[in-house]
Amino acid sequence: MKNKIALESMAMDLKRVALGYHNNSLRMAQRFHQEALVRKRELNLKEIKPYLRSVLKKTEKVNTSDEALMLSILIQNYTRKFL
Repeated sequence: MKNKIALESMAMDLKRVALGYHNNSLRMAQRFHQEALVRKRELNLKEIKPYLRSVLKKTEKVNTSDEALMLSILIQNYTRKFL
């Protein structure tokens, strides 16, 4: 349950990152990217499937709106199907 909440929060933070990049608000995007990384540290990675672990590694370096949105959707789909 703890992983589900952290992953859902991370997905929302990444959506905000995407919105920030889209609106050219780099400060907002960076702030929510930091929040997403805090959520990542809350996760118990042993309980997460390997393919999502590889997705989570990509969250370290998000540079575009499209990339952030894609990662957000992948994480959100995982929480709906497996948690």
